[in-house]
Amino acid sequence: MLHNTPSKELEKEKEDVAVAEDESDTGDLSYLVVYNDDHNSFDWVIECFMEVLDHTFEQSEQLALIIHFKGKATVKTAPLQELRPKKDALTERGLSAVIE
Repeated sequence: MLHNTPSKELEKEKEDVAVAEDESDTGDLSYLVVYNDDHNSFDWVIECFMEVLDHTFEQSEQLALIIHFKGKATVKTAPLQELRPKKDALTERGLSAVIE
């Protein structure tokens, strides 16, 4: 019986570490948000989302509509390092994008 206790404690410690690692991964996520403007057409916004974010036409169209009616939308959730070049690409194309 004494041999089982340390083994179970080690298993519990491993579980705790695994949970902590998973939680830290979600804590590193950032949000790429695009705001509505009066300059870009629906077609252009959809094209930008498809090219830059690799979204499908349907996803891009839905996001464009949400941005139009709600004023903004989160268009991508990922680690900050992954979002920076995508934000830059969208802003270079004239979209109003920020990372939150």
